[in-house]
Amino acid sequence: MRKTIIFAQDVTRLLKGLNKKYLPLFTCAPVIIILDQLVKIYVDKTMHLYQSIEVLENFFHITYIRNKGAAFGILSGANENLRIPFFLTVSVIAIAIILYTIYTYEEESQVFPVSMGLILGGAIGNMIDRVRLGEVIDFVDVHWYGHHWPAFNVADSAITVGVTLLIINIIFEHKNVETEEEKS
Repeated sequence: MRKTIIFAQDVTRLLKGLNKKYLPLFTCAPVIIILDQLVKIYVDKTMHLYQSIEVLENFFHITYIRNKGAAFGILSGANENLRIPFFLTVSVIAIAIILYTIYTYEEESQVFPVSMGLILGGAIGNMIDRVRLGEVIDFVDVHWYGHHWPAFNVADSAITVGVTLLIINIIFEHKNVETEEEKS
């Protein structure tokens, strides 16, 4: 009982001490994780593997596939005993780097924690699949007639948007620093 009270007090202190810079991170990441997992579970329960549903002719389908590899199927043919621990290790390291980066970030940017929250949510969403299934459920199939982009999911989309926002934020911060240096 005493340990539970101490834990609750620690959690309360942590939540009170959270700087507003963490709010977007701890809002975006859970939303992405939940949305990603709900959609993947829905696809898994309502579709057969490799089933495809046309949404926009010659452009967009919902196609249920499983990806054993990383982006674009990289390392999908690797030995399962090496592949899964490798991807889980990479995910844990990426999550730790994201959390450390947001913790040490000192700027007042609104975009940075949102982008990191999107990346974190996506990384955790795909990691959950790897732990649960040993592979990742993908279903967004964008193509132009017979030319298909590799299928992806909500987590992949969040990571892509997060990285794009991060790059844009870095470019604009760099330009602002250059402008301020020119003024002085």
